[in-house]
Amino acid sequence: MLTKRIIACLDVHDGRVVKGVQFVDLIDAGDPATQAARHAREGADEIVLLDITATHEGRQTLLATVRRTARELFVPFCVGGGIRSASDAAQVFEAGADKVSVNSAALADPTLIDAIGRSFGAQAVVVAIDARRDPETADPVRDAQVYVQGGRKLAGRRVVEWAREAEDRGAGEILLTSMNSDGMRTGFDCELTAAVSESVGIPVIASGGAGTVEHFVDVFGRGKADAALAASIFHFGVSSARSLKEELARAGVSVRLPC
Repeated sequence: MLTKRIIACLDVHDGRVVKGVQFVDLIDAGDPATQAARHAREGADEIVLLDITATHEGRQTLLATVRRTARELFVPFCVGGGIRSASDAAQVFEAGADKVSVNSAALADPTLIDAIGRSFGAQAVVVAIDARRDPETADPVRDAQVYVQGGRKLAGRRVVEWAREAEDRGAGEILLTSMNSDGMRTGFDCELTAAVSESVGIPVIASGGAGTVEHFVDVFGRGKADAALAASIFHFGVSSARSLKEELARAGVSVRLPC
């Protein structure tokens, strides 16, 4: 049985880790390098750093922050935000990232996925999808919509359709964030995660809503996720990757336990 990955996410704004609820009301959660090192020591399988305002502000990723964080890590490191070309991706890789995450720029020009994949391999390309469900629609899962620019703007694409295209263009993973659940700690959107997981043949990372061990068990089972990402519960001491994994193992979920 393949092990399920636990990923710690660092949303970075002005060089600091922040966390909000449904993409707003951000509060400070510490220094990126310090937080990344702590989460890695505590057993996180990967670290994702997202420069959440780079696209909205029309600038590149904060490379100095990436370099400083990468020096502290011994686990895979994915970086997103402000990557608009294969050249931008190359600079992020040179700064120490193992993978890049693309979102708004890939929707604006889907050939970006092809270009990065050709240059660096599919395993290095993560397509992030910020998804919102409207419960008033006839089929809230099928009709779930993609948002861009840090959740500020409707992209005009359906989530499942965009995930399929991203895979066809060479994405190695999908990072699916439920905007409805983000920061709420009430559970992942398992229905939407399962719909995406069933529609693609590449790993799907579930994001948005982590609050308890049961939420992770649920998204790995009912949600069919290959990995699950969390931020708030790690940053603010609700749990650690180590204790979460120990509890998941007791619940029968196959995870890589830290030494």
